[in-house]
Amino acid sequence: MDCYTCHRNRQIDTLPARELVAVDEHWRVAHAFDAALPGWLVLVPRRHVASIAELTDAEAASLGTWQVRLSRALRAVTGCSKTYVMQFAEKEGFAHVHFHVVPRMPDLPDDRRGPAIFGYLGATQGQRLDELQQDEIAAALRARLDDAGPE
Repeated sequence: MDCYTCHRNRQIDTLPARELVAVDEHWRVAHAFDAALPGWLVLVPRRHVASIAELTDAEAASLGTWQVRLSRALRAVTGCSKTYVMQFAEKEGFAHVHFHVVPRMPDLPDDRRGPAIFGYLGATQGQRLDELQQDEIAAALRARLDDAGPE
């Protein structure tokens, strides 16, 4: 099995800030590596899971808490008016369940709202946030999550 997320999870102790925004025993949060939108987060299980139905009760119980905590942190750090949360896990090499938690900015153009937000993912090298920008956003989000703690 060639799973990008499992490969990165095995390297958890050496991941840069952008790939380790937050972590617990069940979940890891990373900034999307190819996003043109600051704060596009990916919430991934720490073990390989190919379907939501495969989540343990403990993983499922903490999933909602993570989505809300990340949404609050994104609102505080980016000024977004809400977040979009999506899950597909269909792309080759990325079939590991993962949840996109995406800031919906107040000035988001109408043609990028809803599912069209994916126009900001898969950005070319010149359009995507560079690693330093991703690390800075990750650090701000981590600080916010640490200050807020679980609700």
